Amino acid sequence: MSIFGKKSKFQIKTEVRIVKQAVDPAAQGNAAGASKAASEAASNGGPQASRNGSAGQVTRLQATSTSATPERRRFPSSSLLEPGRKRRTPASASSRSPAAIASPALSDSEPGSDDDDDWRERLDPTKRRKRTHTSTEVDPNRRVLHPKIWSGQGQGEAGHDDGDRLGIVHSADVASLRDKCQPVMSLAQDDVGVSLRYPGANFLERYELVWGKDKIDGALDIMKVVKLVATIYLTDEEAKPFLDHDSGICRRLEKSKNTNDGNGFKAAVQDFNNLLLALQKKGVIAKHVGSLRIVPQELVDFILDQVYDRTVAPRVELLAKYENGSDNVYGELLHPFISDIFERTKLTSDMVFVDLGSGVGNVVLQAALERGCESWGCEMMENACNLAEAQKKEFTARCRLWGIAPGEVHLERGDFRRSEKTLEALKRADVVLVNNQAFTSQLNDHLVNMFLDLKIGCKIVSLKTFVHDNKIAENDVASSILEVEHLTYPEDYVSWTNAPGTFCISTRK
Repeated sequence: MSIFGKKSKFQIKTEVRIVKQAVDPAAQGNAAGASKAASEAASNGGPQASRNGSAGQVTRLQATSTSATPERRRFPSSSLLEPGRKRRTPASASSRSPAAIASPALSDSEPGSDDDDDWRERLDPTKRRKRTHTSTEVDPNRRVLHPKIWSGQGQGEAGHDDGDRLGIVHSADVASLRDKCQPVMSLAQDDVGVSLRYPGANFLERYELVWGKDKIDGALDIMKVVKLVATIYLTDEEAKPFLDHDSGICRRLEKSKNTNDGNGFKAAVQDFNNLLLALQKKGVIAKHVGSLRIVPQELVDFILDQVYDRTVAPRVELLAKYENGSDNVYGELLHPFISDIFERTKLTSDMVFVDLGSGVGNVVLQAALERGCESWGCEMMENACNLAEAQKKEFTARCRLWGIAPGEVHLERGDFRRSEKTLEALKRADVVLVNNQAFTSQLNDHLVNMFLDLKIGCKIVSLKTFVHDNKIAENDVASSILEVEHLTYPEDYVSWTNAPGTFCISTRK
């Protein structure tokens, strides 16, 4: 979420370069859009990256522009932006703000949302860019059904014991009256509590219908869960009580929220819980999940947001600890970019994915959930590692609540050049991600030596090529072992700028 209201004190001089990009023919016809992208690129700078190769998703930002005049731009002292947490658009940009994209009909405006220099707004999942990429390929070997999905038998109907064993972080644990939040929908303080059932377990999550700056919007979260259950876990006929335009649960929730009818909202939630429980007991939910071979993109995004909101967001200040003069300032690739990478590299559930410099583990979790693969990450920054472990624990529980089986997740601490388990995983890797934009030539050369152990055909995704033009081909190890494809990504794919940019996919020869 948008966690803070402070502005950064740090200024970083933007390095401006002229970059010629290969643009999709369909995009060339829009001259105005191309001009805007170039203008945005010139006005956006970014953080530097750790030079020891261990900071997660690290990149020093280089603006792409036709202008040769550098600008100075305020940037946070630490900017760990997980995929899907889009940076705020500069006030001068004409592109649509992410705040305008996130469920405008359902969400209330928040005070202070127009502060375009507030870098912490970039951490707000409710303001993230709406998903535009959806996988069209189905992995026939993928098994989405969680092995411990509730079959409708056993346990009491309350379901709280099951949730407590999972160690779930309830919404009410991080967004409540105790956290100085205020009741919404005209509810009295004693009436804000409500519980919500999930499709994969006999479990009720505790919510409080409150509002607080930078806190989970409980009502919006509940409405999204109900909509996802109805559209993904049920047939059209089974979903009618939920989706009927006039009297369905979704309509009742929306109407109650818009008319400040808190009691009506809670009654609709209770009806949802009862209907879902009946479907669970009939085995309907387990049957439908068992037939899936792909996790819908919208559900992937939402589960990852729920995990982040309950683990990283409440303690995001830990990521803002920055030693002046150090290189541990970095940005990240957003959810759509990562999905695009998975698609291009044809990552499947029987493959191994490795993220070298995994930060709080966002990409590692996305790979495990979206593709069902064995997913590895390595990070050395202590606070990021601690938050990554919290995310992994919550991620495991959330996947069970939704009845979804992710791939194996392994998060290692330490320098990826020396982590034995990471180095062993690299030998089996099918796809490797390394954000090396700011790495020194020495570190990139060290990575190339590590790539000697990769198996033939392994794909390496990076923002900067490992094959340099100024090297003698016969002495260049990278050119002898890597076949490089140079690509461009569109605007809104990275956290540090709205402009498009370049990246590489290298294949081990």
